[in-house]
Amino acid sequence: MTVISDSATGEELAESLLEGVVNEPMRAATKLLGLYHEGYWLRRLTDDQELASLVNHPLIDRSGRCPAVDWDGVGHLLKNPAWHLETSRSQAAVLQFAASLVSRCPVQLGRLIHAMPDGEFQLLLTALKEASYGDPR
Repeated sequence: MTVISDSATGEELAESLLEGVVNEPMRAATKLLGLYHEGYWLRRLTDDQELASLVNHPLIDRSGRCPAVDWDGVGHLLKNPAWHLETSRSQAAVLQFAASLVSRCPVQLGRLIHAMPDGEFQLLLTALKEASYGDPR
């Protein structure tokens, strides 16, 4: 079983959730959440019991052999108005964009673009490219 560690980088957290995942949009969305603020969303989806209670189950289940983001659960979370109470506009934009890559959340790109600081906008573009064409590595 893969264990998510507090000392792991955001990129390492994302990689730990991608074992066996071949779907390029899911890979790109998970990597985006790992790269954004050192894994802010991956850590929060793992540890925030209030978010999990909004969908009645863990959003990242670490109990199985291959832990992964529950994208259906994230999609349901984003439909609940209470999910973003302690979230900045750019934090919300990143989670919504990631969920949109895996067809779990419709987004208005103009609103998301304006919510992102210039330096972080490249993360969204990279994720979009990887979701479309795969990781070039």
